[in-house]
Amino acid sequence: MSLLRAIFIFPIHFTLQMSNLGFWAVLIVLFGLIKLLIPLPPFNRHINALNAVFEIAFGVISVKLITLFNRVTIESNIPHSISPEGWYLITANHRSYLDIILLIGFAKGNYPAPKFFLKKELIWLPFVGLGAWALDMPFMRRYSKAQIEQQPSLKGKDIATTQAACEKYRNTPTTIINFVEGTRFTPQKHIQKNSPYQYLLPPKAAGIAFTLAAMGNLFANMLDVSIFYPQNSKWPMMDMLCGSMQRIIIDIKEIPISSNMRGNYQEDELFRKHFQVQLNTLWEEKDLRIQTLLQDN
Repeated sequence: MSLLRAIFIFPIHFTLQMSNLGFWAVLIVLFGLIKLLIPLPPFNRHINALNAVFEIAFGVISVKLITLFNRVTIESNIPHSISPEGWYLITANHRSYLDIILLIGFAKGNYPAPKFFLKKELIWLPFVGLGAWALDMPFMRRYSKAQIEQQPSLKGKDIATTQAACEKYRNTPTTIINFVEGTRFTPQKHIQKNSPYQYLLPPKAAGIAFTLAAMGNLFANMLDVSIFYPQNSKWPMMDMLCGSMQRIIIDIKEIPISSNMRGNYQEDELFRKHFQVQLNTLWEEKDLRIQTLLQDN
């Protein structure tokens, strides 16, 4: 019966989700092109605000479709102290592409429309790439040590990209989302990376450190988001599209950003080690919190 249900639900749900994505992406890109043709800062701020509304509308409708096609319970714990008028840095674990939809959908009434730091290759992804460009989301290209050794001029380019992107967000309340693990969690990656955590991959400190250095004085607080799919941890996105998603847990913990979390991560070795310790401690607490959430439910 579950297989028959999936065969029936998948094409309908997938089509509606893609239609929702395509509709809002076309609107966002259209207004992004207008912004490109009329490069006046006051005018562009209005366009950015409108595109932020479109982005959140996409997420809200997508979540509505998820609840329509799945007998799913969504358990959310969101602090009442956060506001759509503030600046926030979100650190989140990464289980599925579904995480992105949820983080956008749950922004409504809680925090500003989120910006993701995306891999450069994603700019070619239909709808997503151009939509992200129109929303001023930065496309990152990471350089390996070997590439930097061959071309020393590449050193620091990823930092410069981060800082340039963050400068765009200084005049408008913004949420910047950093998937600190750098990739989606899988059991194979968990073993390969020899992770010391039960539910998480080891965190990568550089990206979040660069963001804090560029914008740390603007952020109201850091929001540590834990997302989990207790009964659908293997293929959350496919299970959701097939109508078999059962439970989603979204837990947000608000963390003050102290002055010792900002510094020169690239050049200051002492700060770099101290920051890594802070992030690892945060990740240990997060791992225990996920364990508690799963036990309580």
